[in-house]
Amino acid sequence: MIDYFAIGLTHGLIALAAWRLLSRADLDDDAADPHAPRRKSWRRGKPAEPEADASDA
Repeated sequence: MIDYFAIGLTHGLIALAAWRLLSRADLDDDAADPHAPRRKSWRRGKPAEPEADASDA
């Protein structure tokens, strides 16, 4: 029973990571601007993290 749980848990986490990576908008866009504003967070009620601007320092 433990073996099935461990295998299921690790495969589930790998699938979650792959899903998050594949859902990125800039995945296959070499010309994407790395300093472009981030889109809205996928979590409800939590705003996207603000990006640090190097010119403000």
